[in-house]
Amino acid sequence: MGIELRHLRCFLAIAEEGNVTRAAARLHLTQPAVSRTLAALEKHLGVRLVDRSTHHLALTAEGRAFLDRAAAAVTAFDAALDPERLRHRPLRVGYAWSALGPYTTPLLRRWQREHPGTPLELLRVDDRTAGLVRGEVDAALLRGPVDAPGLATAELTAETRVAAVPADSPLAGRSAVLLADLAGEMVVLNTVSGTTTLDLWPRAHRPSGTLTVGNTDDWLTAIAAGRGVGVSSASTAAMHPHPGVTYRPLTDAPPVPLVLAWRDAAPHPAIGALVTLARAITREA
Repeated sequence: MGIELRHLRCFLAIAEEGNVTRAAARLHLTQPAVSRTLAALEKHLGVRLVDRSTHHLALTAEGRAFLDRAAAAVTAFDAALDPERLRHRPLRVGYAWSALGPYTTPLLRRWQREHPGTPLELLRVDDRTAGLVRGEVDAALLRGPVDAPGLATAELTAETRVAAVPADSPLAGRSAVLLADLAGEMVVLNTVSGTTTLDLWPRAHRPSGTLTVGNTDDWLTAIAAGRGVGVSSASTAAMHPHPGVTYRPLTDAPPVPLVLAWRDAAPHPAIGALVTLARAITREA
């Protein structure tokens, strides 16, 4: 026989009332039904939870130990199904390197003002889906195509691309650069969470070599050290200034879509509000 939540509620009622009759009245059950439910729970656990040797029931040592666990389980179950708590649980949003770029602070400020009952938490996760597939976050701000199964997406805006070059590179003195200007350079690629690949260049004019890294910090360090150049979205320039790196517009590269992604099967109830606000902020700028 499987144990259900009603078995735990029955045990808690008996423990609190100290009497099967009063517990039965509290649960709107008959006294025999409460006794059978308690007996089934004890049989499942293989221990006696209640001492029935006196008129006033008392918990055994095992019953006292089980009491806290049963109460915690019932509380957690009730909290999970509380619609009020469900509406106001935090909305955790992952990002790999630049969140919403220069719009991040305005988003956080307006969200707090307009949705004070639902905290918005931004979490950096160096992962292709910023922790979304692994269940670490409720949604993720991602750049480029999103092809992981089971995810829904909404495009928020599109960002222009920039070239990131060493501050002492001749390219740093240009007002803008082209993809062809980078073809003769070593290109630093963030293969874990970045969006740039060699497919960005025409096949006949691709860079001769690449240096792979696993996160934005290592990407910036490699470029500042003169080990190569990089390509990213304009938000990287806004969110990650570096004294050894100069960002220049990359005028012939296609823009990068910025999307909000979430698990299609179990969306957070505030996802729609976040999409609406993020789109409004990027369009107002």
